[in-house]
Amino acid sequence: MTEFTYRTMNRFFRAVFRVLGLRIEVIGAHHIPDTGAAVLASNHIGYLDFTFMGLAASHRSRLVRFMAKRTIFDNPIAGPLMRNMGHIRVDRTHGAGAYREADRAIRNGEIVGIYPEATISRAWTLKPFKLGAATLAVKNSVPLVPVIVWGGHRIWTVDGHKTFRRGIPVTVLIGEPIIPTPDSNIDHINSELRKRMQDLLDEAQIGYPDKPHNPQDRWWLPAHLGGTAPQPRLAAEADRRAVARTDQIQL
Repeated sequence: MTEFTYRTMNRFFRAVFRVLGLRIEVIGAHHIPDTGAAVLASNHIGYLDFTFMGLAASHRSRLVRFMAKRTIFDNPIAGPLMRNMGHIRVDRTHGAGAYREADRAIRNGEIVGIYPEATISRAWTLKPFKLGAATLAVKNSVPLVPVIVWGGHRIWTVDGHKTFRRGIPVTVLIGEPIIPTPDSNIDHINSELRKRMQDLLDEAQIGYPDKPHNPQDRWWLPAHLGGTAPQPRLAAEADRRAVARTDQIQL
């Protein structure tokens, strides 16, 4: 990982966030280890989630190696930056290589950032979790830290949703780590991770200091909180259609 590139990008995003007047609140950063390896597991609601997670980790002077999908690395601008910062490319059809690289990073004492849902949730609720984060934490007996980001999806997310409105609040909650052992049950750890992240998400959504400005602005709220986001079942169908379109393009 090239720390110079990583820290330069951190400064760049901080400057952008100041220009946008974002009101970023990070709570619980002390749960991120200041030394040694760990797995950060976050919900995924927008394209800038990784920047807010990275900002939270910087409170502990740590850099996070994020697992990110191949299409980002294929981008002529973002790709070289992602590689220079040491992030981990994930190919949906060949995930084993990304897992091995993440495993090596953890054994080297680094922090790896993972989205257990794999893709952005269009419902703004937690999707079913894959086992990668729990597996890495159990195999290496390292802290598994639950993270929730809320509000960042209002800036830039799927389906063309984005805004440059100033002063948007962004909440980042970091929960108490799960400390597994080599004989921990991976499914149990994964279930515990999801429960803790759900509790944090509920806390972030209920305590969020902003409300929709008009009926059209309710798109960023989940349906169970009176928003117009699709129900999880309909969101899953939209995900499947998006994956099918991507596969056709790649063919």
